[in-house]
Amino acid sequence: MEHKQSRKGSFFQDYYMKWLSSRELESVTAICDSLLPSINYSGTTDEYDDSISTFYKTSASMTGTPQLVKKLIAEKVEQTTLGPLRLSLLLLSTWLGTFILCGSASLSTQFPYVQRFSQISQKKREQILRSWSLSSLFFFRTLFKVFKFITFFIFFTQLDDKNANPTWKGIGYCGPDPNFKNQTKRKKAGFGREDDEERMEEELYGPLCKGLVDLTQPREVVVDKLGRYGFPVSVHCRGSNSPSLSSSPCLTIHCDAVVVGSGSGGGVVAGILAKEGYKVIVLEKGNYFARSNLSLIERPSMDQMYLNGGVMVTDDMGVLLLAGSNVGGGSTINWSASIRTPHHVMKEWCEDYELELFGSQVYKEALDAVCKKMGVQSEVEEEGFNNTILRRGCTELGYPVTNIPRNSTQDHYCGWCGYGCKDGKKKGVAETWLVDLVKSGNGLILPGCNALEILHERKKWRNRNTATGVTFEFDNGLGKDIYVVESKVTIVACGALSTPTLLKRSGLKNDNIGKNLHLHPVVMAWGHFPSNDEWLGKDKKSYEGGIMTAMSTVVADFEGSGYGAVIQTPSVHPGVYSTVMPWVSSSDFKERMCKFSRTAHIFALARDKGKGTVDSQTSFTYKLDATDEENLQKGLEKILRMLAAAGAEEVGTHHIMGKKLNVKKASKHEFEKFVKEESSRRLRDLSTPICSAHQMGSCRMGVDEKHSVVNQKGETWEVEELFLADTSVFPTALGVNPMVTVQAIAHTTAHSILEVLKRKKDGY
Repeated sequence: MEHKQSRKGSFFQDYYMKWLSSRELESVTAICDSLLPSINYSGTTDEYDDSISTFYKTSASMTGTPQLVKKLIAEKVEQTTLGPLRLSLLLLSTWLGTFILCGSASLSTQFPYVQRFSQISQKKREQILRSWSLSSLFFFRTLFKVFKFITFFIFFTQLDDKNANPTWKGIGYCGPDPNFKNQTKRKKAGFGREDDEERMEEELYGPLCKGLVDLTQPREVVVDKLGRYGFPVSVHCRGSNSPSLSSSPCLTIHCDAVVVGSGSGGGVVAGILAKEGYKVIVLEKGNYFARSNLSLIERPSMDQMYLNGGVMVTDDMGVLLLAGSNVGGGSTINWSASIRTPHHVMKEWCEDYELELFGSQVYKEALDAVCKKMGVQSEVEEEGFNNTILRRGCTELGYPVTNIPRNSTQDHYCGWCGYGCKDGKKKGVAETWLVDLVKSGNGLILPGCNALEILHERKKWRNRNTATGVTFEFDNGLGKDIYVVESKVTIVACGALSTPTLLKRSGLKNDNIGKNLHLHPVVMAWGHFPSNDEWLGKDKKSYEGGIMTAMSTVVADFEGSGYGAVIQTPSVHPGVYSTVMPWVSSSDFKERMCKFSRTAHIFALARDKGKGTVDSQTSFTYKLDATDEENLQKGLEKILRMLAAAGAEEVGTHHIMGKKLNVKKASKHEFEKFVKEESSRRLRDLSTPICSAHQMGSCRMGVDEKHSVVNQKGETWEVEELFLADTSVFPTALGVNPMVTVQAIAHTTAHSILEVLKRKKDGY
């Protein structure tokens, strides 16, 4: 089974990297210091600052980055990539190997005339890395990308004993939200009376604290809590007919419904079923991070709250994938955008895909219900740096620009929403539907659980198997315990990247499982706005303020098919900024980093026709369609114009060539030439970083099992009483932020499940 293979792979990686030779580690250090060396810097203007000088003088090895790079490679890099990486390090640790990988740049005038990589001068090492980045060979491009991504992400996100990074001050970054700590202290100081104890617990530890089951506690404590909430528990031996179960004793929890995944889909279903009086168990792979437990620091937040720590790419390293993995899922770490299913999408799904659901009153009522639940509204009191620039650029050029509906209050001025919500003003699933689950007294959440298999069996007088529950494992610190949940209905809501793997692992054979993956590919452009731009305000920072409050549909084709691109703004903190910014040379890169806090980013997000596959938990393929590439290029062209029209001093894209233009000094002809060249560069050759925070369609909904995985009720064609409730059921790409749509679909699926449970209750 796949989960066993992954454990073996992990052991193999740990063992493999543990024995990295001193020379190989020397090669890692040389690569890291080639990307980020110590550079002498002296300011020539009034802007000179000791912190900038310190940043320039700090090399990767001075902060221990090479050792952390080695550790991250062992923990996060997949075996298919690990082999070539290890081979490269082995070659670079020898004279002959260095000559093979680096060519004439490794030659010396002294015996033995060929140098190891670590012995080559800094200048030549930089030239070698630059040649790898521009190479026509996939191997060298990949080698450069892996080391660039890992080195920069670690260097700019690692923490010292004071939870700070030595480079932050030099690049103008404050670290975690400075208002967060003070707010927590005020809350703690504001409670004292015994009758305030419950309110204090909720304020500090989040509204779900009473509904969480800590499986690290003694088994009798766990059984007692389950019993108090009305969940019968039995301990007995299971047969060996299930690959994930042995004949040893295991804990079996009995319930009406088990929901695997607590994100925007699973959370909605769980909340509705529990509120209707049914006993619901929610299994979540990630952990719960209450308001007081948030760090709001980039790296620990990514490690704790994102799937695979945020280090996920397609097999060809063409697309960086970001997906939530925590109680609340993507709704906990998304950027608040709460856009209803566009009319053209509902029309397409209803007419072209014959899914009557999306033309029905039921679906419209579901949209209303989920938006009301989240408190969706479109007003904003103060706009942040990036959105202010997007709006001004659109206004100057006459492009359409609208407010983005958000599931947060109009005074929610926070740039750290990608790492959780500090005050509960962002109404994600953990602040809404899962609260209903807990307050109903009918539901419990089990975090830190890895679902192994959906149990299903053939019952009398049935033409197909019926779902009977889930097996899952939990790491208790000493080993992994296997548990069983037996249920009347089973709901899988692991997300478009994980749901297909679980279904395949459970023996489902539908050919559509894992196919038709859409990613909403994103490309960005940037513009630098010096602090003397009075209209923008000298104190505004690129990472502060509401992440998404303005949007342009200038190339979205909303009046037609919608297969265009929407233009929005991202959350970009130092780690992400450093990994997507082009590296031309070490000095150029440090200069770019010093402009971080006043560099705006705007992106184009395509409603993609391109498709991919989910082959396993860590293997994803994707091919960008030619139409999608054209739409993204059109988006880049409009973005560059927006940035210039808003007053940017300098603009550029993330293409590996790293070209940039000083708009203030360029002629109109030079500007037009630059915009045309940069926006027309190919994207499919992987020379421009493409990102995806929305994954959809890998188990799509349809009207027959030949072309889909689930029917309009969300039930799988192959197994009865097994429902899917996440973005994997989308028939096509959506084209806008998917939170409202997945909640609305889950809302209708929940009511279909209620019909099943009612029939079972009535004995039918």
